[in-house]
Amino acid sequence: MLALNMSKEVLSAFGLMNEKLVESNEATEARNASFVASLDVKAADQPEKYEPLKAKADQIDKLAHTFDAYLADLKGKMTAKIDDPTDYEIMDKGDYLDEHFFKGDKVKEDGQEFLNQMKTFREGVAKVLADQKGMESVIKEVNEKFNTDEVKNRDGVKVDWLDYHYKGFPLVASLTKMTQLQADIKTTESQVLANMLQGTLSSEVSMTNYTTLMETSKSAYFNGEQFDGQIVLGRKDASTKPSRVELTLDGRPLKENQYSIEDGKVKLKIGTGGVGEHKIEGKLIFAQDGEEIEVPVQSSFATVAKPNSATISADKMNVVYRGVKNPMTISFAGIPDNKVSASAQGLSRGSGSSYVMDATKIKGREVTINVSGTLPDGGKVSDNATFRIKDLPKPTGTVRGEDGAIKMQRNAVKISTIGAKFDDFDFELPLRVTGFKFKVPGQPTINVKGNKLDSRAQKVLLKAKRGSNVQIFDIEAKASGVSVILKKVSPVLIELTN
Repeated sequence: MLALNMSKEVLSAFGLMNEKLVESNEATEARNASFVASLDVKAADQPEKYEPLKAKADQIDKLAHTFDAYLADLKGKMTAKIDDPTDYEIMDKGDYLDEHFFKGDKVKEDGQEFLNQMKTFREGVAKVLADQKGMESVIKEVNEKFNTDEVKNRDGVKVDWLDYHYKGFPLVASLTKMTQLQADIKTTESQVLANMLQGTLSSEVSMTNYTTLMETSKSAYFNGEQFDGQIVLGRKDASTKPSRVELTLDGRPLKENQYSIEDGKVKLKIGTGGVGEHKIEGKLIFAQDGEEIEVPVQSSFATVAKPNSATISADKMNVVYRGVKNPMTISFAGIPDNKVSASAQGLSRGSGSSYVMDATKIKGREVTINVSGTLPDGGKVSDNATFRIKDLPKPTGTVRGEDGAIKMQRNAVKISTIGAKFDDFDFELPLRVTGFKFKVPGQPTINVKGNKLDSRAQKVLLKAKRGSNVQIFDIEAKASGVSVILKKVSPVLIELTN
């Protein structure tokens, strides 16, 4: 009677253990379902990162549910003829599985199906995880828990795994073993999903996924300044892509053809623009757990003029001329024209870097031009240059465009135009002759108005002998736009050839 009571207590203990396992399995199943749902959301948000992970998880989930459903159906058949499935004390017989799995010493088709289900799950999980880094321990555990190789009994004799675990056992014990198998299935799925996520996170935080970035307070520095750069770590991940990009360049929205997303980076395809600082602002928008997360962007770069000419200066050659508009170009390297200003007596600004210096009213022999510029960070720079002030050079008189001592026929002199010019002068200043004096040897000097011989000068010319030298001197000339009196024009000496 004592032995019978102990047997009933043992049967009840198996039953209570089975109930606890069922409760635990329900909690594990809910946790796994929640993780799979969360994985679905992540795969939708970041498909490149999570789709491969989700694909493996889906395969594991299918293997687990197929095996679990088979075991649940089998457990239902085992207790189908029991009125109260919680009356464990009457579950002392093993008739159902002995008849369902075995026929004498042979394994029946249903028993072989049970072994096949074990093999399909075991090998299926191992195959799915074969190339998954960090899953070696999970594969090993699955192979051990769901191993169906022969087992040595207490006498040291090898027997079939199914025979060793299920033949001749009370129904409640086999029922509990089935529930334990379901627990192992669900635990395996939890381990796989947890390890997958842990492996992904470990990969993300691995130092091999980081690069160094330089943070600076501005995009360009000048010599003499202190560099305030900071080296920081930035993570690179080809699978991390923003779902939307909203960026502006100097306040203008960037179009889709002005950037691309490659290797987890937003690569810009924009022109460098004009000289000066350019701002890139906006946000990168990422999908996370069904919500949009905005990452602000605020950066800048500086454009400087490309060197295309050398600066070559000749000492003592900084010169401006009185009486004319001297064109000048004034700029600061790396600073836009609208941030540069220049000042000096007689200096006026045109457009951009173009200026004009009029030194007519300056009494001294020098003028200093002061230049200042505003840097992108608001700082100021300045410089100056001194120019000598010179008068316009002495004009040269001409006859028929020729100057100095020339030979001409009498008739040519009669009809030629008297002119004046600046020799080797950088400014284009056409001179207009308004009068001159004409002298033939032995004849009175004739004052002529205009730029050709008048009738009086022509009569005197007729009295000149062949080979004599006639002079044109005191030439009066004016230049358009010149506000000073020109120096005396040099004379012209003509030898008559007839």
